[in-house]
Amino acid sequence: MIVGAPKEIKPGEQRVALTPAGVRALIERGHEVLVEASAGIGSGIRDDEYDGVGARLAAPDELWAKAELVLKVKEPMPPEVRQLRAGQTLFTYLHLAADRALTDALRTTGAILVAYETVQRGDGSLPLLTPMSEVAGRLAVQEGAFYLGRAHGGRGVLLGGVPGVPRGNVIILGAGIVGMNALRTAVGLGADVSILDVNLDRLRHVEELYGNQVVTLMSNSYNVEQAVRRADLLIGAVLVAGARAPVLVTRAMVETMKDGAVIIDVAVDQGACIETIRPTTLAEPIYRIGNVVHYGVTNMPALVPRTSTFALTNATLPYVLELADRGVAGATRANPALAKGVNVCRGKLVHPAVAAFVGEAPTPLEACLG
Repeated sequence: MIVGAPKEIKPGEQRVALTPAGVRALIERGHEVLVEASAGIGSGIRDDEYDGVGARLAAPDELWAKAELVLKVKEPMPPEVRQLRAGQTLFTYLHLAADRALTDALRTTGAILVAYETVQRGDGSLPLLTPMSEVAGRLAVQEGAFYLGRAHGGRGVLLGGVPGVPRGNVIILGAGIVGMNALRTAVGLGADVSILDVNLDRLRHVEELYGNQVVTLMSNSYNVEQAVRRADLLIGAVLVAGARAPVLVTRAMVETMKDGAVIIDVAVDQGACIETIRPTTLAEPIYRIGNVVHYGVTNMPALVPRTSTFALTNATLPYVLELADRGVAGATRANPALAKGVNVCRGKLVHPAVAAFVGEAPTPLEACLG
């Protein structure tokens, strides 16, 4: 199979979907690999490193025209959507349940779209979302601490406090991968941390790990409302696999927050769990509503592209090899987790959450694989 890794063109995106190690693994299995020139520069990977393991550097038009399997990091931008062709497979993050326009555009291409974020094992875990969720969770606290600085628009609060001065208050909505990584970082900084979730077993796990260092709260509208009022830093970390994130924090709740408080919603690429959050970029990451700082960057891990690229490709490579070795039909039949990653197949909506988002019944994968 011919496998292609183009350069990301989303504003601020510096990650790349394939490392030299991945190139070598594909070539050892008999595949041909095309990498767009300078695709890895943002992650500190030089063109000669790809060339040295057998990849062929290609212009973007050639890569999209020849590659049977295209590997990306973020959803395709309009120029990339126009490059897709019928029967071609794209493997990347898609987050279609928050983007009707992209969903409709991808259906017209006839391509097979496999989303990292919906590859799901039998135990419910999301192996290709996990590494970027780990990065985003830790970054949420790091970025929140930065924007709490008075010079950056915040309250001027040090999360860890100092003797005689209260610590900053961090509220985390969701105790999944993002939430637990945000929690780990916030506790490490010495913040006053509360975490909310609808799953009591997750909250018990938090208590087992952190004891009385962390306040655990059942997530309901009353507790969320009370917690939001006292937050210096509010982190949205809610995920429903493949579906739009539920709104937990209303505009009215945001209006009760302290002047200079900071909101970071990691769920923004799935529609956001905080009503006042809208997508932003790394070039212009924040905006204000009232006196509350809002941070809605949809690709937070791109802030640390080298770490993120290697973390992501460590997880994706086994699935990439399956797709290249067996083709999308054979790979998804052999691996049920990978089958759940197929969102759109030759114009049909396959993933139930994406189909529900546009008001259609999902098409069985077998019906459109061929």
